[in-house]
Amino acid sequence: MAEPIKKDEPADAMPNVSDVEVVDARSEEEAVAAIEAPVERGEPILQVRNLVKHFPLTQGILFKRQIGAVKAVDGVSFDLYQGETLGIVGESGCGKSTVAKLLMHLEQATAGEIFYKGQDITKLSGRAQKAVRRNIQMVFQDPYTSLNPRMTVGDIIGEPFDIHPEVAPKGDRRRKVQELLDVVGLNPEYINRYPHQFSGGQRQRIGIARGLALNPEIIICDEPVSALDVSVQAQVINLMERLQDEFNLSYLFIAHDLSIVRHISDRVGVMYLGRIVEIGSDEQIYDHPTHPYTQALLSAVPVPDPDAREHRERIILTGDVPSPANPPSGCRFRTRCWKAQDKCATEVPLLAIPERFKDADTPVAHESACHFAEEKDVVHAA
Repeated sequence: MAEPIKKDEPADAMPNVSDVEVVDARSEEEAVAAIEAPVERGEPILQVRNLVKHFPLTQGILFKRQIGAVKAVDGVSFDLYQGETLGIVGESGCGKSTVAKLLMHLEQATAGEIFYKGQDITKLSGRAQKAVRRNIQMVFQDPYTSLNPRMTVGDIIGEPFDIHPEVAPKGDRRRKVQELLDVVGLNPEYINRYPHQFSGGQRQRIGIARGLALNPEIIICDEPVSALDVSVQAQVINLMERLQDEFNLSYLFIAHDLSIVRHISDRVGVMYLGRIVEIGSDEQIYDHPTHPYTQALLSAVPVPDPDAREHRERIILTGDVPSPANPPSGCRFRTRCWKAQDKCATEVPLLAIPERFKDADTPVAHESACHFAEEKDVVHAA
């Protein structure tokens, strides 16, 4: 119970509610100013530190009690630089989409920090949070369910303007929507059509136009081409690359297809069971992988060259992927790894450049979370 204020206490010692509100308003104004400030190309625009998301497992109907947690994301850290594309790959259930939802603030992080232009967006609210959401947009995986079938294309793309009217005044919205349709390669006259009148690739272009509506700086792409035909995938990827150069966008590109990720990404992070196990440039990850899981993934990629295919060493992993509700101790990959030793069960490997490669001025010197990291040629030259 709080102690009552003494009658003889001076009036200026009592807290002034209006002063507290002024301080909060000032800090919010500073956060908004920082969020709206430009970032130089090559500088980090998004910094993720030890991001954690645990979903509780409960038991009981009337009186629920927590008996555990699904550790969907468990200590993810990375940087996204202005104008670059960071690819995130991994098996289904490894936490890729959960990371995307946390960055969009669609899920509340259990722990960790997400810095956007130096501001921890997990702690923002009000105008500052609204400014962040304007600058970070998302393109969803399914082009069919991500568009409202009861709304026209013009209403779908123009809906963000209702929330952020400062981007496009009411009298200018129709022209703005038609410009966006033209930018993504659709006829501006399609503005009054409904989603069911478009193909899958056209629907995804509409989703991209919606993501571009507020002139964002970051677009999170959650497997944007996985539901499309191969030929249409190429068209959408080429469109995204052109838009990135035109609007100076930064992409976080989540996908299963390793060849697509290599084509579009500047850097690649490999996730396994809620953690990033290896991260580096596309050359480092694809040509000089050092983590056993990355090597196993690359060995499963189809190789079009028959000669190279004959010389490829297939890595067949044994066992099933452990449950994220009860991950293995130490290294999470150890239950399926051919290199596993006693140390792997007791010590968690750090995501860092291995000691043996720190002085090497070669692509093999990149961050890898393995006690026994070593380079392996997955596809040998014919």
